[in-house]
Amino acid sequence: MSNSSFILRGTLEGHNGWVTSLATCTGDETLLVSGSRDKSIVFWKLTGEQENYGVPVKSLLGHSHIVEDVVLTRDGSFAFSASWDKSAKIWNVAEGKAITTLKGHSSDVLSVSYNEETSQVITASRDKTIKVWSVHGECLSTLLGHDDWVTSAKVIVPAKTNKNLIFSVSSDKVAKLWDLGSEKLLADLKGHNGVINAVATSPDQTLIATGGKDGKLFIWNAKETQPSCSFSFDVNEEIFAVAFCSNRFFMAVSTPTGIKIVDIEKETVIDNVKPEFVGLNKANEPHAVSLEWSGESNSVLFAGYTDNTIRVWEMTTTL
Repeated sequence: MSNSSFILRGTLEGHNGWVTSLATCTGDETLLVSGSRDKSIVFWKLTGEQENYGVPVKSLLGHSHIVEDVVLTRDGSFAFSASWDKSAKIWNVAEGKAITTLKGHSSDVLSVSYNEETSQVITASRDKTIKVWSVHGECLSTLLGHDDWVTSAKVIVPAKTNKNLIFSVSSDKVAKLWDLGSEKLLADLKGHNGVINAVATSPDQTLIATGGKDGKLFIWNAKETQPSCSFSFDVNEEIFAVAFCSNRFFMAVSTPTGIKIVDIEKETVIDNVKPEFVGLNKANEPHAVSLEWSGESNSVLFAGYTDNTIRVWEMTTTL
């Protein structure tokens, strides 16, 4: 029997606002991208060194308000960002500049996703809509159905299904599954009792995790014709972000009191990952609002905090 624990490997400092989003890619494991309330996007070169885990190599400016979400293509050539300035942008990573701006939402854009199969960009907004775009900036369609802010919309292509789907969540407490090709609503997924603000997909994209203000973690099976909840867990406090670990059946779940590591098979919290904050009372302690697993063995957890810092946690296993 083995036990897993987490040690703080380092910090990445360079933002002047909350680190709202983190993205890595399989094509370049030395690349980390972060978005922030300081309106910037930073590209980090990861060294893995104990004293200096990574260095900022580019800071991209172009958004006029908070950057809420960032994602990368699989090869790391392009980045996508969503902002409270009502736009999304496509960035050339090598050149460090925006090549396309997606304008059309009437309120803050809260998430961005990219479908590599169809070369389409999907955005979600406080204007209660989901938009599908070409990479040239043309709005191809607008999906209506949510009754409140759409906090996230992700493209999912579940393994062995040949399906191109959109999974969206909202302040209306409902998750929805859409067919990207026909733009048809396939299912309403109900169970949350509060705003849903956290979404993550498993590496094969057959499972989708959601979390929110009700403190409940749900995992939905996206391979089914009518997706159902395959796992639910109550962490008893608001969930800000969730992330799947690909080499273990673990979920990282960020809350006001730490990052809970949930063993889905055992249905239990096995660790509460939290740095030591000296001189702060509990009410003022920073917390993680973004999460991303990475590393060859998927044993490294990046966490973006409200003190403008990215902390790097490494999972170690002992027999």
